[in-house]
Amino acid sequence: MSEKMVPLSIRELLDRMTTEYNRIERVFTVQEGFKISRYDEWRKKYADSLGEKAIANLDGKDKFLPIFGEKLEVPLGPAAGPHTQMAQNIISAYIGGARFFELKTVQVMDGEELAKCIARPCIKADDEGYNCEWSTELTVEQAMEEYIKAWCVIKVISRAFGLGDPDGFVFNMSVGYDLEGIKSEKIDRFIEGLKDASDLPIFTDTKNALKEYYPDYTELIDSISPRVCRSVTLSTLHGCPPDEIERIATYLLTQKGLHTFVKCNPTILGYKDARAILDKAGFDYIAFDEHHFIEDLQWNDAVVMFRRLQELAQSKGLEFGVKLSNTFPVDVKNGELPSDEMYMSGRALFHLTIEMARRFSAEFDGKLRISFSGGVTQQNVKFLFLAGIWPITMATVLLKPGGYSNMASMAYTLRICDYEPFTGTDTAKIAALQKWCMKHQSFRKPIKPMPSRKNGESVPLFDCYTAPCQGGCPIHQDIPAYVHLVEKEMHKEALEVILQKNPLPFTTGLICSHRCMSKCTRNHYNNLPIDIRGIKYIAACEGYDELYITLQKPAPNGRKVAVVGAGAAGLSAAYFLARDGFEVDVFEKSNKAGGIVTNVIPDFRVSPYFVKWDIALIEKMGVNIKLNTPAPSLEKLKAGGYEAVVCGIGAYQERNPHVGGNVMNVLDFLCTFKHGGFAASGLSDVVVIGGGNTAMDAARAATRIDGVENVSIVYRRTKKYMPADEEELKEALRDGVNFVELAAPVEQKNGMLLCTVMRLGDPDESGRRSPVATDETIEIPSDLVVTAIGEDVDNSLFTAYGVTAGENGRVPFLTEIDGMKVYNIGDSLRGPSTVVECIADAQRAADDIIGEKFEVKIPAQAIPSITQAIESKRVVDPIVLTPITSRCLSCNTVCENCVSVCPNRANAVVEMPDGRREILHIDRLCNECGNCRSFCPYDSAPYLDKLTFFEDEESFAVSTQKGFLILDDHTVRVRLEEVTDVDLDQPNDLPKDVEVLILTVMKNVALYR
Repeated sequence: MSEKMVPLSIRELLDRMTTEYNRIERVFTVQEGFKISRYDEWRKKYADSLGEKAIANLDGKDKFLPIFGEKLEVPLGPAAGPHTQMAQNIISAYIGGARFFELKTVQVMDGEELAKCIARPCIKADDEGYNCEWSTELTVEQAMEEYIKAWCVIKVISRAFGLGDPDGFVFNMSVGYDLEGIKSEKIDRFIEGLKDASDLPIFTDTKNALKEYYPDYTELIDSISPRVCRSVTLSTLHGCPPDEIERIATYLLTQKGLHTFVKCNPTILGYKDARAILDKAGFDYIAFDEHHFIEDLQWNDAVVMFRRLQELAQSKGLEFGVKLSNTFPVDVKNGELPSDEMYMSGRALFHLTIEMARRFSAEFDGKLRISFSGGVTQQNVKFLFLAGIWPITMATVLLKPGGYSNMASMAYTLRICDYEPFTGTDTAKIAALQKWCMKHQSFRKPIKPMPSRKNGESVPLFDCYTAPCQGGCPIHQDIPAYVHLVEKEMHKEALEVILQKNPLPFTTGLICSHRCMSKCTRNHYNNLPIDIRGIKYIAACEGYDELYITLQKPAPNGRKVAVVGAGAAGLSAAYFLARDGFEVDVFEKSNKAGGIVTNVIPDFRVSPYFVKWDIALIEKMGVNIKLNTPAPSLEKLKAGGYEAVVCGIGAYQERNPHVGGNVMNVLDFLCTFKHGGFAASGLSDVVVIGGGNTAMDAARAATRIDGVENVSIVYRRTKKYMPADEEELKEALRDGVNFVELAAPVEQKNGMLLCTVMRLGDPDESGRRSPVATDETIEIPSDLVVTAIGEDVDNSLFTAYGVTAGENGRVPFLTEIDGMKVYNIGDSLRGPSTVVECIADAQRAADDIIGEKFEVKIPAQAIPSITQAIESKRVVDPIVLTPITSRCLSCNTVCENCVSVCPNRANAVVEMPDGRREILHIDRLCNECGNCRSFCPYDSAPYLDKLTFFEDEESFAVSTQKGFLILDDHTVRVRLEEVTDVDLDQPNDLPKDVEVLILTVMKNVALYR
């Protein structure tokens, strides 16, 4: 495929727009976001909750903010970047709620010459954003035409679609990067064309085309102003001298008569301050050196220059301000993008930009206008505005799921506020916002990197919607189903869904490692997933009593299985087998069922009270749990009629800690703590060695022992590389545990633990940086050392059964001994693992014994319709900002992340005749930015791996992607495994779905151009 984008002609643009809007009231798949004409609806719906003043503020009749001699319905929109490059991008942004448009920067180098300089893919917005492209990839002439087309179209649809006032939005051009280039004939024509487009053919052609498509609005079309832009944002390259910046700004103010913003780079903060700010916010891994800070505009130079430019602008009757901030150049360290350097944006940039805003506001006593872009989200947009900072623009948040529609709730949030002309910025409010965001979890980087949200599979051509949460769960729990049922307060039904795959709802509702939550698409909206584990706990608590009385022991099937071990693995296997009618006996050598959960995990994590409820469910199925009963021999089991034995014996064998002194194994420590064994211990300083969840449990338990004053965790790497879950780390920190990083224990004696100081070396096979010993040592106060370095499996039972361990010391999942099947599940198979992994092994063993997989049944009420699923993507009620339905995005019904995150609308939805929604990639609109790869739950890139629609033979020929080209009204050229020309009027060998999709596109081709 080619990375070159081809602009839509004005009639192609209007064809697609009007066809789509007439069918589904959307434009370029963007839901109507912000609509002024809803005043009467708002008054009825929100009068009680918002009050008369807020409701009055929503009224759009006479409410505007003045800027540049123009007016804004909302001081919000896209920053110069991928969302303001093409006409369809700008129109999509308007539909989503934008009213201030900072058009993508133009420079002398343009078109193919520039495109060849950009590494592909060029955008990665998984968390903080990164890009390695900087100005429009169109020619300067094309860019001007795109902006003029968008300007005219928005003027008309604002009224035709009831979205707002035709004069309620503002275009702001952006130019760079040196005075010579800006004075060139090419850029000068661009500037003058946007200042006055009246003599340009594109202006006339666009208005004529609009009259054809919107004949009822001829008077409005005739009145469209040719003054597209009255303002400019100056973008300068890193290293541009201050006198050059001032010369350019002076030229734009005096020679071009444009209201002017000068874009500032975060490097103005100085290297040490920028490094300290990012480190404090958790972005210490972002790499950069001092060279840009040395070469770029310095603070003192900027202050005196901006004072002069302010005075100059005032003398010309123009407005002047600063744009904060430019993206920040950082090093590529982990292959994020195929370049040596990339530009950072998003929430990491916010911390730098708000500090820039604070400094400028203080320096200029609030009298310097600030246009803000850098990590704007729903959480901070209102506070920026109330601090006097506007217009506000964004890019990274629009590159995340929800795309252009993410602006809607922000637009309403600002609309409710009082509007006043700019009188100054409020330094105290800026400082307060800065302080708040430094502590807010949505703006800080987590202690540990987020795990991959990919499911490891290749995206299919069709029916690719999938719930990442379910894919990330070891038991593939039907999460969206029970979430929706709990939302409807159908708790019994929700618990029934859970129990089909998970017989330990209370245990997992309290201590599950919840990998599902790290996969949740909600993370991409505000870095906060749905509380899936908590919702499971609600279902268990609220649905248990009603469900329990309905449970009946299944009819016996005449088969019998033994289970060894009454931990999570053994109990789960027993439940799944008993549910199918097996007679199941569980042999447990201790006096309690529940294994590690009952005997080791502290009560402050999970109370035995709840574990008993899980066990009661299992016993209700007819499972017979034999406590204080060691596992019988294989011969006795055979004689007893058991056809198989499932061993979930756990991993309890202590590893050699290689640390001398007063040392205690973590399981012994936690067991002693759980049973009150430290009542008069005399301990003062406890050190825990290890970085897993069990280490966190031990450390938190130690803080609860009377007399213990100091608890430390010693780990040879840093917190970032600890295997413990993020929330377990945070809980330990909240409990006052001290983390001693980069330290390897040697010996405990005389109340001190001697440790070798480590440093981080190169990454190992696990992806974690290897700890390397140094010559330094440290001592840590320690009366007791608790070793939480993992446990081994005692294979003596398997040896007695005649089962041999493999080279790794572990017994395989299944071994057959003299006709008796011996299964190994849980910790004894994997090593220390999670409860839900034990359940997964149990289901696998039960399915193998039963001979088929259990068929899950989901009630109809748990499955949202496509319409409901689409509505859930709106995230929140745009006025009161509460969830429209639930916070669940119904990804298992509608995903379409690749559609919403594409700035160029190159991924489209094809509505099939049977109601399915399939993804079609449009080659012509794609510049291979790669952003859709980041948000596809599959280990794939939709722009490369989905079926592609090609516009012409040349584009088809240079590509290797699966796709098609329409040759005439019944013939298509198709590439699947090979290239063939297919007459659709004749019988053919195309797969049914491919044929139907092609026919659907041919019937509505205007939608996909």
